[in-house]
Amino acid sequence: MQFEIKAVDRIGKIQLLTLDAASDDDALRQAGDQGYAVLAMKRQLRGGLLAARKHAGFQLNLFTQELLALLAAGLVLVEAIETLNEKEQRAESRQVLLQIVGLLKEGKSFSDALQSFPGIFPALYIATVRASEKTGDLQQALRRYAAYQEQADQVKKKLVNASIYPALLMLMGSLVFLFLLGYVVPRFSRVYEAVGSELPLFSRLLLQWGQFIEGHALTLLLLVVAGLALLGYLLSRTGMRHWLFDRLWQLPVLGVHMHLYQLARFYRMLGMLLVSGIPVVPALGMVAGLLQFSMSDRLQLVAAQIAEGKPLSQAMHGNDLTTPVVLRMLRVGEKSGQMGAMMEHIAKFYEDEIAMTVERFTRLFEPVLMAFIGLLIGAVVVLMYLPIFELAGSIR
Repeated sequence: MQFEIKAVDRIGKIQLLTLDAASDDDALRQAGDQGYAVLAMKRQLRGGLLAARKHAGFQLNLFTQELLALLAAGLVLVEAIETLNEKEQRAESRQVLLQIVGLLKEGKSFSDALQSFPGIFPALYIATVRASEKTGDLQQALRRYAAYQEQADQVKKKLVNASIYPALLMLMGSLVFLFLLGYVVPRFSRVYEAVGSELPLFSRLLLQWGQFIEGHALTLLLLVVAGLALLGYLLSRTGMRHWLFDRLWQLPVLGVHMHLYQLARFYRMLGMLLVSGIPVVPALGMVAGLLQFSMSDRLQLVAAQIAEGKPLSQAMHGNDLTTPVVLRMLRVGEKSGQMGAMMEHIAKFYEDEIAMTVERFTRLFEPVLMAFIGLLIGAVVVLMYLPIFELAGSIR
């Protein structure tokens, strides 16, 4: 979430800041780390969404790759961003780059400049850049973030690709079913009314449904639109989303895989921050706001226990943030001192497992869905023609 903060800087000048933070305490901590004394703070409700839409055309991945290439070529940071601005065609992106250059020339750090655009640069991106400023290795930090984003995009791409064909199949099947029920069936009903013969029970029910849909088509359409609008409104409410996720997480199979997906995402982000040189407790605070809400609450307990001296593996295991495999790998990471790299291995392990699960599910679900839609449409057609079949049989 985003916070609008009114604060006093090191020279006594009042500044207005916009920070992306997991909680009120995290926003105060970020402002304090930047040398500001907070005077007032409030959460942004609609402004953050509007800002994100305003800068939706800014391509973060492309910016990262091009900036990395220019830095590797020997340009300093300001020159590299000015070069990107000169070749940029989109006015909104040019405005963002110009403002970043201006902030850098005022003496602000790169991470502070990026902090001014929370709708464009995620908290994880800013944290990675801020860690590189302590080590002086911005190029390596950008490479790590680019690698992380590539891995995350691959997982999302696999999930999206796996859902496209079933979604199209369900859409086309539903349209064909509605066409039969709302257009074809009512015309058959008028034919059978003219004949005046007695119809089988299920055929009669089908024809009545078709007549009802034809006679109340506009009302039903308005109800569907209103229902979709209500569903969209409910899903936009945080409490409703929390309730829905709670129900989904309790499902036997889906809940388990949702949990694994969250763990893979969590360990990928946390591992990248640890490799960047950020201590584990601040790193946990940075990733807390990027995860599912129930896991975010548990991360606060983990951070508190680690601050008290408890080993990371025990704190994670005690708050249900591990599996047997993860627990063993964390203990190995603690012994070797390569905890960041080990967490990236954990993320890769579960990302591969999720990809295989999605592939197996789609291979099974697609033919089952096709068979179900075929049976449904076939049943409608058979029930429409059943009286004709009976009539033909009686004539013989």
